[in-house]
Amino acid sequence: MKKIVVGITGASGSIYGLRLIAELLAADHQVSVLLTNAGRQVTAFETGLKLAEDAPMCQAQLQEHFHCTDKLRYYANDDFFAPVASGSSAPDAVVICPCSMGTAGRIAAGLSDNLLERAADVALKEQRQLVLVPRETPFNQIHLENLLRLATAGGTILPAMPGFYHHPQTLDDLVAFVVGKILDTLGVPHQLFKPWGADR
Repeated sequence: MKKIVVGITGASGSIYGLRLIAELLAADHQVSVLLTNAGRQVTAFETGLKLAEDAPMCQAQLQEHFHCTDKLRYYANDDFFAPVASGSSAPDAVVICPCSMGTAGRIAAGLSDNLLERAADVALKEQRQLVLVPRETPFNQIHLENLLRLATAGGTILPAMPGFYHHPQTLDDLVAFVVGKILDTLGVPHQLFKPWGADR
């Protein structure tokens, strides 16, 4: 069982983060969920899932949503006493999905103004996996330079760019492809799509 942080920011695409949480829990991993304020707002707007700002209430909502109480934890973004804030209890991986360019820029600059940024910083300094899933288009030069800086520091940049060789028929198929690529990066087995050449 891996300990994995999933952060959801205000970039469009919170559906990716929610599906990732569901798949990780189904694979029996321990998941810590972090939300920025913008992430909470965009999640409500895009998916209808309205999560409370109160931490215990938000955790209860997430546990009910995912039908899981023992492997899912939620920490407020200003809770620097959360275990994921320290290298002494660093998670195996931190995935920010979706990752806004503002969040990417602050992490690239070494800032830790909230728990999500701190967890990402911990992942880099402890040489754990940091996976950023940007959902932005087009990128400007500052975006690209920040992403390159993060990749150079050891992060994995995995844009939400679904493939089409698996002949997707639904929106869920497109989401599953991106989430499957994240799971591949984390070394978590899945059956969300057939690998290239699997039918040959």
